[in-house]
Amino acid sequence: MALLEIDDLGVSFATNDGEVNAVNGVSLALDKGETLGIVGESGSGKSQLAFSIMGLLARNGRARGSIRFAGQEILNVPASVINPIRANRIAMIFQDPMTSLNPYMRVSDQMAEVLTHHRGMGKAEAVAESARMLDAVKIPDAAGRIRLFPHEFSGGMRQRVMIAMSLLCRPELLIADEPTTALDVTVQAQIMSLLGELQSEFGMATILITHDLGVVAGFCENVIVLYGGRVMEKSPVDPLFASPSHPYTRGLLRAIPRVDHEGDTLDSIPGSPPNMTRIQEGCPFAPRCEFAIPECRQFLSPLTEFAPGRWRACNRSLEDIA
Repeated sequence: MALLEIDDLGVSFATNDGEVNAVNGVSLALDKGETLGIVGESGSGKSQLAFSIMGLLARNGRARGSIRFAGQEILNVPASVINPIRANRIAMIFQDPMTSLNPYMRVSDQMAEVLTHHRGMGKAEAVAESARMLDAVKIPDAAGRIRLFPHEFSGGMRQRVMIAMSLLCRPELLIADEPTTALDVTVQAQIMSLLGELQSEFGMATILITHDLGVVAGFCENVIVLYGGRVMEKSPVDPLFASPSHPYTRGLLRAIPRVDHEGDTLDSIPGSPPNMTRIQEGCPFAPRCEFAIPECRQFLSPLTEFAPGRWRACNRSLEDIA
């Protein structure tokens, strides 16, 4: 049995402009200890997929389908059911640590609160355990710096604090939503290296949500490519980079800057992401796809396995887009 199983997940939001369909029929499975990357442009549904797992959708959001964690349904369940799981077994690292941490509370109080509330520790024991976790994420002089306020840490150090907080209860699943977006490339590499070390040490499964395929290549075992709230391609990382099977994945890979790239221009995917207030009949990528045929605008190809562990949703054959 997979640790996490998502079946036909749909997420929509009621807005003044109509219903926005952020996630449309996503299914996936994640095994214990596995590292899964979820990639796609902004607005492709990555973060809303994560919020659905955590039970953190906005009030105007509605989710349908199924999300099972260790065999237990956790989608649209009461707070009394999801809160203990969200506290102790599933953790999440958010994009911006400065807005995720309370600026008016010392780091020691914020971290200790997790352990006193969910593990029943006394304050002194919780602070000591929090300092040990800060040390584990390689914050220098953790015991001395734990009583600082968030603004007294650098951006990279604040992200390490967030990672430490997420690991206090030793979760089985860690969801990292764009954990390096606001950091420079050197600090990004340090954070991703740290996450890899911690995953090995704690044996947890990890979902990495990002738009950066370079980060996925160095960190993940498997990857799902989302577009318009739908899965375009699922694959182990190495074959996906060696031979992408979907035109959208090809476009994403071509858009990655390369040091050996001739000339001074970058390849980009023409057009704009789809309007998520309307669910079109065909493939959501068809209006931007160089390989699109009339059938692509009329019929949505089902996700089909074409090689062991590799799936694609495309009306064109592999030979057509080679």
